[in-house]
Amino acid sequence: MRFLVIVTILSASSWSAAAQPRADASQPGTPDIAGVPFFEAPQQEPSSPTAPTTQSTGQAKDTEKGSSQNESSGTSKDRLFFALPNFLTLENAGNVPPLTTGEKFKATAQGSFDYVEYFWYGALAGIAQAENTDPSYGQGAEGYAKRFGEKFADGTIQNFMTKAIFPSFLHEDPRYFQLGRGGFKHRTWYALSRLFVTRTDSGQNRFNYSEVLGGAAAAAISTYSYHPRDDRNLANAGVVWGSQMGYDALSLVLKEFWPDIRRKLRKSHSAQTP
Repeated sequence: MRFLVIVTILSASSWSAAAQPRADASQPGTPDIAGVPFFEAPQQEPSSPTAPTTQSTGQAKDTEKGSSQNESSGTSKDRLFFALPNFLTLENAGNVPPLTTGEKFKATAQGSFDYVEYFWYGALAGIAQAENTDPSYGQGAEGYAKRFGEKFADGTIQNFMTKAIFPSFLHEDPRYFQLGRGGFKHRTWYALSRLFVTRTDSGQNRFNYSEVLGGAAAAAISTYSYHPRDDRNLANAGVVWGSQMGYDALSLVLKEFWPDIRRKLRKSHSAQTP
């Protein structure tokens, strides 16, 4: 199915990240988050006048080089596996100013129309063609073009609904704030919970209306406007919405563990370099 590649990469990478020694739990001054409720956003400790530890300094350098977070805009220049845009994920963010409506739309547009996305949707269209989904599209170049247009439109509409339009209207924050510490299960649970819990522009936590309602609206628009006529029904709209939610769930877990994976990749590369 269409998420097979993501599932394979995510499973291997996440478990490798989980195998890392949990040194952060033994560091002095590191808060214990074992009892943090799933609906609670990661909290940062107040700044200390003492010099940062070697570990925190290394993490800061990794954040600077890896995600290139833009402090002025509250977004980043990070890319998952150095390719897929990950501009609305923040690492070790702490208290950051909310995004303006213009910034929400700008970041969403940059991610949705990034050059890598065209290759991504092209791959999804190729998988759909091989599986002959939506047989009315046919095969050949015409069938592939129709499937590519459908995948691109589905993803773009869903991005704007859940990351820009609904968050602007409901004053919700579309960014993912990485937890970055704790065990594998705890961090995975936190990442999955962000499907249903989000920050508001005022910094409070509440139900993620933008993800749930925005995703449902996107599924309805795509299903009843340009999907094949035989698929324009409530059941198919539910399938589209469920597929989008499933993809977003995998994306959130990958965003949570990507900094760990990135550090391991760089460490491995440095070890191989004379």
